[in-house]
Amino acid sequence: MRARFDVGLALLGVLGIGSVVNGAWMQLDAAGWFGRVASDVAPFNVHFVRDVGAAYLAAGAALLAAALRPAWRVPLVATAAIFHGLHALGHLRETASGELASFHWIEDLPGVYLPAIVMLALWVVYARREARA
Repeated sequence: MRARFDVGLALLGVLGIGSVVNGAWMQLDAAGWFGRVASDVAPFNVHFVRDVGAAYLAAGAALLAAALRPAWRVPLVATAAIFHGLHALGHLRETASGELASFHWIEDLPGVYLPAIVMLALWVVYARREARA
């Protein structure tokens, strides 16, 4: 019998790896990460970049653990979705208010807004499945 491809698990893996890679980059090369990703946002602060990197590492680990532990999926995906969702809301507010340049609407779409939306959707899907079980 052929194995069925699970889109949700694939998304958990991709988003988890992406968060871990971003968080590790922030930890190991804060100045390089800042120069490439956020230099137009504020003055560089190594401590702040590493703190946010720690949050990315935690969220990524939660997503990867959720992919491996179905019984833990809802709270782990919720944890990552809350961080990424609040992060996206901060970008949304700052871009809407003009604190961030208008190009951030597009620039932040793939790395900030889309992951948050996908995680929130996965959280809802998994919570509904758990409620039916």
